[in-house]
This record gives sequence, structure tokens and C-alpha cells, in this order.
Amino acid sequence: MTRYLAHPIDQAALKELRDTDDAGRAPRPFTATGDAVGSPLRCCLRPAAEGERIALVSYAPLRRWAAQTGATPGAYDEQGPVFIHVEDCGGYVPGDRYPFDRAGARRTVRRYDARGHIVGGALLEIPADGTSAFGTAFDEAFADPRVVLVHVRALEYGCYHFAVRRP
Repeated sequence: MTRYLAHPIDQAALKELRDTDDAGRAPRPFTATGDAVGSPLRCCLRPAAEGERIALVSYAPLRRWAAQTGATPGAYDEQGPVFIHVEDCGGYVPGDRYPFDRAGARRTVRRYDARGHIVGGALLEIPADGTSAFGTAFDEAFADPRVVLVHVRALEYGCYHFAVRRP
């Protein structure tokens, strides 16, 4: 069972991203086939299935969080590519595992303070029990009282997967 809640891209942001992404571009929807099947969807935190309509858009997760909280991330503000459904998909339904916890995958667990500045991070190579490993990584992150937000990112591409907030 998960001890922390994984946060997908929120519904208000998704509505905006389906019109114009965080780089100011209109999405270019396509049907998931071939290599696109299995792409990590950040709207519902699951892999894309064959035949689904998806788009690759630019997303600035820290910028959007800062706008809600008043944080000032400065140079730590980044934007990068994420896959989303073209239409509303109903969002993320939390379960007994963390999203994208495939054994052998490598993730970074990046820690942020209330200003939105990076205050550390960790590399996580996901073992067979990814749920426990993520839980331990989040416990370690939030043991630092400065940490209010964690981003989980793919190591290979650096792309954002999901956020976890201080409980």
C-alpha cells in the first residue's frame, strides 16, 4: 500500500495544456501505436494503450505549483515533454502501487523547499517491490524539514512523472 499520494497534472492545467502547452504551442494529437504504446501519461499516471489519442506537450510543473503557492523557483523553473490524453480521461485513481514503478527503471527523486529551490535528491533504481522503495525514498526526502515537494522524474530522459507533497 502507498503511504504518499502521487499527484498527476491537475485538471485545470490539463485543460490549458490541451489548448496551448507551457511553451506556447498547440498540441499535435496522435494515436498511440508502436513505440508510443506504453508512454507514461501524466494526466492519469498510467501507460498509454494501443489506439488511445494522446499528445506530447511541454509542461512546467514547478512553475504551475509556484503560481498556486507563491513560491519563487527562479532558475529552477523547468519545462519539458509529457504525454497526456487529448480528451478528459477521468484522471488518476490512486491504487496500491506508485505510478510507473517498473522494476529496473531508474528515477530521480528531486526535493524542493517552499521557495521552489532544489534542496537535494536521490537516485532510485526500482527493485521488484517498487512500492516499498518509493515509500522509503519519500520518507527520506520528507525527513528533511525544508522539503515540501518532491518530483519523480525518469533518469534517462529527465522528464517529469509525478509529484508528492509533504503529508
